[in-house]
Amino acid sequence: MGRILLVDDDPAFTRFLAAYIADNFPLLSVEVCNNPISALHSIKVGGYDLMLIDLEMPAMDGMKLLNFAVGAGMDKNRIVILSGRDADFLHGICPMGTCLAVLNKFEARQKSVLDMVFNSLNKKSEVP
Repeated sequence: MGRILLVDDDPAFTRFLAAYIADNFPLLSVEVCNNPISALHSIKVGGYDLMLIDLEMPAMDGMKLLNFAVGAGMDKNRIVILSGRDADFLHGICPMGTCLAVLNKFEARQKSVLDMVFNSLNKKSEVP
């Protein structure tokens, strides 16, 4: 089973996204952390195939969390930064190569990119 760590301070959004993943990608499991500080322990323990991190959170922003995760051994190409900001702003903060993707979590077009990531991970999780 593919393991996803979702770190976002918006409980309504994390409930929605976790339910969406469970309904559409049955081979993926999601651990939700609504407090970025509490996510630090989970990141240290590791074993995630994908991390989804909100850019703007109180106590610790998404870029600091991304840097902590990479420092703890998480492959930057397995981390997606999510935000309500527009794509140009996001690409200014996270230039290409910083992580797998930076996506606006409210734009429908961006959802299709996230679906491709979930679908790929779901297929990798299939037992041969």
